[in-house]
Order: sequence, then C-alpha cells, then structure tokens
Amino acid sequence: MDVPSFDEVTVREALLNAVAHRDYRDGRSVFVRQWARRLEVVSPGGLPAGITPENILDQQNPRNRRLAEALAKCGLIERSGQGMNLMFESAIRQGKPLPSFAGTSAHEVRLTLEGAIESPAFVRFLERVGEERLRSFSTSDFLVLDHLRREQPLSEALKQRLPALIDAGVIERVGRGRGYMLSQAMYAALGARGVHTRKKGLDHETNKALLLKHLGTVGQVGSPLSELRQVLPALSASAVQQLLAELRREGRVALSNQRRWARWKLA
Repeated sequence: MDVPSFDEVTVREALLNAVAHRDYRDGRSVFVRQWARRLEVVSPGGLPAGITPENILDQQNPRNRRLAEALAKCGLIERSGQGMNLMFESAIRQGKPLPSFAGTSAHEVRLTLEGAIESPAFVRFLERVGEERLRSFSTSDFLVLDHLRREQPLSEALKQRLPALIDAGVIERVGRGRGYMLSQAMYAALGARGVHTRKKGLDHETNKALLLKHLGTVGQVGSPLSELRQVLPALSASAVQQLLAELRREGRVALSNQRRWARWKLA
C-alpha cells in the first residue's frame, strides 16, 4: 500500500490556508513544524468570526478576501472554500486521523496533520468502492464512513446522508434499530466476513445480553444511557432505549430516577 505520510494536496492546502487566512495585523510568522508522522502549521490570529473547529467544513468567512481571490485565480487554492474539505477527505481516504485544531485559541490557529495510517483495511475498503463512485461522494459521505469505522455516533446532519450510502451499498442497517455499519459486501470483498459478524453482533438477543452483562458488572450503582451506548456503539440512542424498554417489559431491568439522573439496573 503506497500512501505517503503527507500528500502534496493536503500539505499545499494547509500552507496556503495559513497564508490566505492569517491575521496580518499580527507581526508573527507562520510556523511549520514537521516530525516523522506529524505536521503542524501554526498561523497568527484565531479563526475568523463565526468559524469554529466544529463548523469549519460548512462555513466560510475569509479574513483576507482579496488575497484568497488572487490565490484562487492563480489556481493555488480552491475558489469555493473547499480546501479544508479536501484535507478531511484525503485523511479519511488514506485511513488517517482527521485534521485537528486542538490548541487553537483566539490568538493563533494550530492545525495538526497526522501521517500514520490507522486502518489499512479501511483504505482497501474504499479502494473496493471504486474511484468513480468515490468522486461522487460529498465530504459528509466520507465523514459518515469514517465515523462508522471508528464506531462513533453520527450527528443529525450526517444522518441525512445515510439513505444515499445504503443505496450505494457501502453501509447497512444493524438489527431492528437505527444503527448502521459498513456493509457486509465490503467486508466480504476484503475477506473479513468474520469481522463483519463480530461488529454487527449475532442477533437482537446478543445485544440484549451485552446490556445485561454490563449492568451486572456495575451492580446497584446503575448505568446512565450514555454509558450503555458505549456497550453498543453501532446502535443509535433510540435503538438502545428500545432494547432497554424490551428488557424492562420482560422484568429483567429497572429504571430509577428521571432525566439526567436516570440509571438502569438489573431488576
């Protein structure tokens, strides 16, 4: 698998973003620090007004609009403000951690790029999807796949992309609930059907058994819903609640207190 630690497109976008969007009222320089498996770009001035690490893929507010337009006309940066999207998509396609803005403050933007591949299998998974199909994917589509790979919950905005990805055959529903995972066909193409079975869980009763096992370990202290979701990360909150409600009807678990103090325990 020939994947560079830092590909040209990603590094170029990181550097040009620093040049185009830094605060030129601040006399400090842009610093680029490189390690074997990490690249850090630090530019003066915080993020532009209205831009946060959470919405940076969806919002644009160029601090130096004329400079950004000049760089775009030279073909150096994305005219539509999609340079950051390209960086995130590239990291996902290469099985690497997402670009991080940890350490960013009101006085400087700190962008960290990781060069180590976390999941070679996921890279092969995307190769099986095919380049033509991947070109049709949005940044949100790639983020959905990355979240499912990491077994992280999806935001409401990302959930809107699920039907299209199911139709594309790259993800599938899990059980009766609203959980999702990478598709069986993709795992089969990688010769990893067993991994698919393990991640999906054998059946509905297996998921219930996992919840009971966890509640048995915590005893009368009980567990909040957020903790029980960690037991079944592939399932949505509502799907876990449905399993708990079923166990409650069966007289196997009980719920004490309400709202944020609610705790599930063995009956």
